[in-house]
Amino acid sequence: MSIDSIRREIAREAKAIVALAFRNGPIEDLHTGQPCPMCAGRKGFSRITEAEMKAIMKNAVNHVYQLLVLREENPVEYEAKIRFGERHTANWDKPEMPRRRRGVAPWSGQNPTDQ
Repeated sequence: MSIDSIRREIAREAKAIVALAFRNGPIEDLHTGQPCPMCAGRKGFSRITEAEMKAIMKNAVNHVYQLLVLREENPVEYEAKIRFGERHTANWDKPEMPRRRRGVAPWSGQNPTDQ
């Protein structure tokens, strides 16, 4: 399998995992609400409480954990969940490698060329 096809598969899985673990979780409840008329578009204002952020992250970690366990223990069910997650990501942008953050070692890989 070529590097490009491996990267395409990883990109497909990454988008599906985010849809399953993050996008369709508690953050959707916040997303569907009305924008704050006083702070919309203005940096420096918190729009998510600590409790909401904790719930969002706990949900995401639990779902990613479940998916990674399935990938190892039940690949058929894992693939079925990834295919289900893909249904929500058809119009999403292609993934890119994040920029280096301070204190984090640089990534030497290239961005995926597809997906």
